[in-house]
Amino acid sequence: MSEAKKATVAALQAVLAAEHAAVYGYGVVGGLIGEARRTEALAAYDAHRARRDALAREVRDLGAKPVAASAGYALPFPVPDSAAAVRLATELEDRLAGVYSDLVRAAQGALRGTAAEALREAAVRAVRWRGESVAFPGLAERAGSPATSAAPTA
Repeated sequence: MSEAKKATVAALQAVLAAEHAAVYGYGVVGGLIGEARRTEALAAYDAHRARRDALAREVRDLGAKPVAASAGYALPFPVPDSAAAVRLATELEDRLAGVYSDLVRAAQGALRGTAAEALREAAVRAVRWRGESVAFPGLAERAGSPATSAAPTA
């Protein structure tokens, strides 16, 4: 396998792992989010499930075994109520934007376009959850905030 293909597979696996974590996280969000935002949470959950499934297919198409989901994930902070659920949704989308930006850098052709689209979608969802935007979604080093690992914690 070429170095470029290895880098693409590694970036795909990182995004897939982050999507697994996001699906889990949105399960938590959905259980605690207020009624007014429940439809938004469900739409995000469904979008992440679809992305996760497409990423697994992409990894298989490149001849690799997709990274499996963990049975559970440690949340980045306690989520006791609807306000914390909104913060968690924002955090999930910010982390996904980071790994999708890595995939944009590693990929070429149609996959690069798909990764850029997913980065945009994560950034838009983060803005909706947060209520404001950031300068460079997915690029923590340019936004002036500390880099946050998108890798899930089992």
